[in-house]
Amino acid sequence: MNIFLAGASGAIGRRLTPLLLAAGHEVTGSTRTEKVARELESAGVHGVVADVFDADALKRAVAAARPEIVIHQLTDLPRALTDEKELAAAYPRNARIRIEGTRNLVAAAKAAGARRFIVQSVAFAYAAGREPHVETDPLNVADGPRVVTVRAAADMEQQVLASGMEPVVLRYGLLYGPGTWTEGPARKPPVHVDAAAHAAFLAVTRGSGIYNIADDDGTVSIGKARKELGFDPAFRLPA
Repeated sequence: MNIFLAGASGAIGRRLTPLLLAAGHEVTGSTRTEKVARELESAGVHGVVADVFDADALKRAVAAARPEIVIHQLTDLPRALTDEKELAAAYPRNARIRIEGTRNLVAAAKAAGARRFIVQSVAFAYAAGREPHVETDPLNVADGPRVVTVRAAADMEQQVLASGMEPVVLRYGLLYGPGTWTEGPARKPPVHVDAAAHAAFLAVTRGSGIYNIADDDGTVSIGKARKELGFDPAFRLPA
């Protein structure tokens, strides 16, 4: 299948592309720089430079890929967690991607005739209550240190669920592993980046709706993802 992967050079995108290519999919991957686009080309991906906030240019880039599936893995967060001020400054930018960027990407996907839309969300957004949280539990959009992130994620999810395409919302735990901020699980709920990428790969052909994608540590329930996607938190790419 033809797949448009927005955010192909991110932590999850880099682990997801080998899975998609090995399965025989044609992948167009977007990035923000020509240099990274060339790196994607060398890995077998059709690399395109696309600004998610330039709605017309994005629409042209997605249309050229003729995708059946669009996968939204876009974020705007620092590569390393070394400066708390830098991280705090990134949250509003990341929220803008989730709200305005998602709006543009959904519109581009629909204009291109895509039938399925997969999006990266967060599993650490639930309001306080009994654990493990299931996908129908309410999100904490009222207050707290993560309210900007949670409100943006909730807006993004609703855009995708109401898009008219086949929607899959993957609520990821806090990533660890290669290309992330930590090598091992540091905060709850965690998920290894390879398992997160594999969930997106599985969602190309399986599932509909919202799924918790995390380690099975009792914070969020992953029973639905296990049953409907075949998700396994122990999945790792070959070394």
